Amino acid sequence: MQQKKDHLNKVTPAGLLVALGIIYGDIGTSPLYVLKAILSKSLITEDIVLGGLSCIFWTITLQTTLKYVILTLQADNNGEGGIFALYALVRRFAKWLVIPAMIGGSALLADSIITPPISVSSAVEGLRIIYPDFDTIPVVLVILTLLFVMQRFGTNIVGRAFGPMMTVWFVMLGALGLLSIYSNPFVFKALSPYYAFHLLTEYPGGFWLLGAVFLCTTGAEALYSDLGHCGRGNIRISWVFVKACLLINYFGQGAWLMDHLGKRLGENDNPFYLIMPEWFLLAGICIATMAAIIASQAMISGAFTLISEAIRLNLWPKVKLIYPSNVKGQLYVPSVNWLLWAGCILVVLYFRESANMEAAYGLAITLTMLSSTFLLSYFLAGKHYNRFIVFIIFVVYLVIESSFLIANLMKFAHGGYISLLISSCLLGIMFIWYFAFGIKRRLTEYVSLSKYAQAIRELSRDESISKYATHLVYLTGGNRADEIESKIIYSMFQKRPKRSDIYWFLHVDTTDEPYTMEYKVDRLHNQDIFRVTFKLGFRIEQRINLFFRKVVEEMVANHEVEITSRYTSLRNINITGDFRFVVLEKFLSYENQLNWKERLIMEAYFLIKTITTSDAKWYGLDTSSVEVEKVPIIIRRPEGINLKRIVEN
Repeated sequence: MQQKKDHLNKVTPAGLLVALGIIYGDIGTSPLYVLKAILSKSLITEDIVLGGLSCIFWTITLQTTLKYVILTLQADNNGEGGIFALYALVRRFAKWLVIPAMIGGSALLADSIITPPISVSSAVEGLRIIYPDFDTIPVVLVILTLLFVMQRFGTNIVGRAFGPMMTVWFVMLGALGLLSIYSNPFVFKALSPYYAFHLLTEYPGGFWLLGAVFLCTTGAEALYSDLGHCGRGNIRISWVFVKACLLINYFGQGAWLMDHLGKRLGENDNPFYLIMPEWFLLAGICIATMAAIIASQAMISGAFTLISEAIRLNLWPKVKLIYPSNVKGQLYVPSVNWLLWAGCILVVLYFRESANMEAAYGLAITLTMLSSTFLLSYFLAGKHYNRFIVFIIFVVYLVIESSFLIANLMKFAHGGYISLLISSCLLGIMFIWYFAFGIKRRLTEYVSLSKYAQAIRELSRDESISKYATHLVYLTGGNRADEIESKIIYSMFQKRPKRSDIYWFLHVDTTDEPYTMEYKVDRLHNQDIFRVTFKLGFRIEQRINLFFRKVVEEMVANHEVEITSRYTSLRNINITGDFRFVVLEKFLSYENQLNWKERLIMEAYFLIKTITTSDAKWYGLDTSSVEVEKVPIIIRRPEGINLKRIVEN
C-alpha cells in the first residue's frame, strides 16, 4: 500500500509530460472562448475587463486549485480518481449518496457531448479573421467525425504526441500573453478580489456574467478523473505551469481589451486571436485546432472510463467494452463512442456557431461540481478531519457552485436546456438500472446449497438420465459460499434435469478497489461441487471464461480436482472433459401485481436490456459452450384470485 502511495506522489519528467497531454485539454483551451463570452454583448469598459479577469483568477484559484488540486486529489481509490471512484469511497456512509453520484456522472457525460464541438469550433473559427466568409461547419464536422472514427484503433500512438503538443500550446499561451501585457501591465490590478466583487454587485447584470466566467474552470473535473493515469504529484506540479500560462494569456487578452475601451467586439472578433501578431495568425490557428482536438480526445476517453466504472457499480447497462492495447486505462466503448459522435454532430448543426454553444456549455458541469462537493465532504469527514473545517469547506463551495448554477440557469432558454435534456436522459438510464437492480436483488430467492448437496450427488450418479456435461458451470449472485438462487435449483432439477460429473458455481464480486484480481475456491461437502468466488476491481474486464480456465489449471496442478473425461473411451486417451456454462436470463413474469413505480422501472429495465450486451458476452464466455435459459422474475404474485372449480354430478 505504501509503495502504491509513493508511486502516486512520484514526480518524473515523463509523468509531467503525460499530465500535460491528457488532462488539461478542456481547461487548457478555455482562453479560446471565455473572455469572448464575457464580452459577447457588452461594451468594453474598465469595470467589465478588470472585473472579468478578477473573477477568472479567483475562480481558477478557489475552484480548480484549492478544491480539486489540493483537496479532491487526496481522495484516491487505490490510486484512481473520478466521481464514481469518489462515490465508491463514501457509499458506505449513506445510501442516498448514489443520487449525487448519478447526477454528477450523467452531467459529466453530457459535458462530453458539448466540449468537442465548442472547442473545435472556437479554434477553426479563427480562420474567419483571415477569410471572413469562410464556412467552418463542414471543417468542424469532418474533424469530429475523424476523431470518433479513430477511437476504435486506440489512442496509444496519438497519445504519445499529446504531451509535446500541449506543451507547445501552453508555451504559446504564455508567450502571447506576455507580449500583450507588456503594453499595458495595468491589468494586474485585477488580482485584487475587489474588482470581482464590484463586478458582481455593482455592475448592471454583472452577477449573470458568472455563467461565462465559469467556462474557465469546466475542465477541473478532468484533473481528478485522470488521477490514476498521471499521479497526484505530477498533476500538482504540472498545474503550477499550466495555471501560470492560462492566467498570463487571460491577462494578455485583458491588456488588449484595455487598449480598446469604449468599443465592441465584432462578429468574428476573438480576443484570443486579436493578441496574435498577424504573421503568426495562421500557425496559431493550426496549433489551437490541434489543442482543441486533444481536449476533445481527453473528454471522449474520460467518458469511456466513466461508463466502465458505472457498469461495475451497477449504474449503467452492460455494454461492449474493447481494450485496443495493453496500456493501463485505455478503453473503447463502441456504443458510447457513436452516441457521443451523434450528439456532437447534432450540437454543431443545431448551434452552428461556438458563441451559440456557449449558452449550452457549463450548465451541466455545475451539477457535477455540486455533486462532487457533497461526496468530498463525506470523504473528508470520514478521514477524521475537523468537522467544523469540513462544514466550512462544504458551505463555501456550496455557495460558490450554487452561484454559478443560478447564473448558468440564465442560459436555459438560450440552449442550456440542451445540456440539461441530455443529462436528464442519461440520468434516467442510471436511475432505472440502479433501482431495477435493487428490486431484483431484494426479491431474488436464495436457498442453501447444502440442503440440495445429496440430491445433486444422486443426480450425478443417476445413469437413467443422459449426461448433460462433464463439468456444469452456473453463474450465481449469492454472496455467501453456501447460497445460490432458487432458479438454479429449478434449472438443474425441473426445467431439464442436468446430470454432470462435477458442478461449478461461479460468483463475481466487484470490489471498490479498481484493479483487484483475486479468487477463492470452496469445495462443498466433500462432493464434486465447487464454488469459485472472483474478486475483481471495478476497472477489470470480466473475462470469466479465461479466468475460470486459469483457476481450473491451478487446481489441477494442486491435485484438487480431476478434469479428465469420465467417459471410458475418452478417459483412456486422457481427453479433458467438456465444460458447459448455463446462464439464466430473467424476464418479467406475467404473474405480477405491480405498483406503477415498479412497473415503469422494470419495464424500462427490460426494454433497455434488449439492446445491450447479453450476460454471456459480458462475462466473456465462449458462446459455443453456453446454454442460455429464460427464467421469470416474479416481483409480486397477484392476490385475490377467486377461481372456483365446477364439479358436475
